[in-house]
Amino acid sequence: MPEITWEDPYCAEASACFRIGIDSRGNAYIAVSGAEEHYVTDSRDALRALIRDIKAGKADHLL
Repeated sequence: MPEITWEDPYCAEASACFRIGIDSRGNAYIAVSGAEEHYVTDSRDALRALIRDIKAGKADHLL
C-alpha cells in the first residue's frame, strides 16, 4: 500500500465523511472516512479537474 497523507475528513450533516489524500508520486486518493483501505485513486491532475467540475456545478444533477 502506498504511503498516503490524508486530509481531515469532509463531512456533511448526517452523512458519510470523505477523505482526500496524496502520495509522493503524484497520485490522489478519495475514500470514506474510516475505510481508507478502500480508496479510488488517480493523478492529482484528475482530482484537480474533478474538484473544478464539481465547483462549476457539473455534478449538481446528482444532488
